[in-house]
Amino acid sequence: MLSLASIALLPGSLATAWAAPPAWDHLADGLRVTLWFTPCQDVPPLVMIEIDPDRYRFSVHYYRNEGLAQPPDIHEWQVRTRHDVLFNAGLFRENFAYLGLLFGNGLSLGGKQHGTWLGLFVAEPTTPGAPPARILDLAVESFDAQQLPYREAAQSLMLLDENGTVRVRRSGKQAHQTILAEAIGGRVMVVKTTQPATLFDIGQCLHAVFPTIRRAMAMDGGSSSDVALAPVLRRNAAQANLGAAWMTFLDDASAGHIGLPAVIGISPRRASAAPQEIPSRKSATR
Repeated sequence: MLSLASIALLPGSLATAWAAPPAWDHLADGLRVTLWFTPCQDVPPLVMIEIDPDRYRFSVHYYRNEGLAQPPDIHEWQVRTRHDVLFNAGLFRENFAYLGLLFGNGLSLGGKQHGTWLGLFVAEPTTPGAPPARILDLAVESFDAQQLPYREAAQSLMLLDENGTVRVRRSGKQAHQTILAEAIGGRVMVVKTTQPATLFDIGQCLHAVFPTIRRAMAMDGGSSSDVALAPVLRRNAAQANLGAAWMTFLDDASAGHIGLPAVIGISPRRASAAPQEIPSRKSATR
């Protein structure tokens, strides 16, 4: 009999047969969440948020361009931007300068292209017909910062390429991680660990047992790894008896969140598609 530890080493087609598909909770049209209990021994359960970029637009924010003196934490960013979902962007220096390309609304937010971090998340194309959001692999693709093909962009570490190659070194360093993945068909996944893990183990596990993931990149990890869900979505999920598994990992507004210089948020493309709070039974009967 195969052990769970051996599953992550199996070829993708065989390993998939051993992996239970995640049970998704639908929060809105084009937005769903799950807590996925991976079959990989060294990878803890992962909170996964799947986003349809045809229904949600992505926006990159950098604190200095917002006129702020200090980086807000994830919940302060959420209050300020009112996005449905927010997550940490990429890596930054001690002076909060972003490490890599960073564009928001078609404007450079101060970062320069990093020579060895070859993952680039892009969204909101400037030319018709292009995918609304995707991950570029700068080892085989280019990005023209002078004639922007996308209005939003954030560079970070390439984790997993479309050949199934894990593009980070194997190490014993464990930390909380935020992963951004592109699925076959164009959907975008935000993945957050529930316990510390290594990037290499996560990349190997995703390739082996989550066959719909095409590419993935690692955003900043450790104390910077953070994801926030809008309060109205949390309340709607609770009232619909959803989120029992994942809510505690996205509902922590307590102290301890560090300031994040750059974040990426999503909002519905149409105002009419914005989530409306479900009225309580008491108010609904008035």
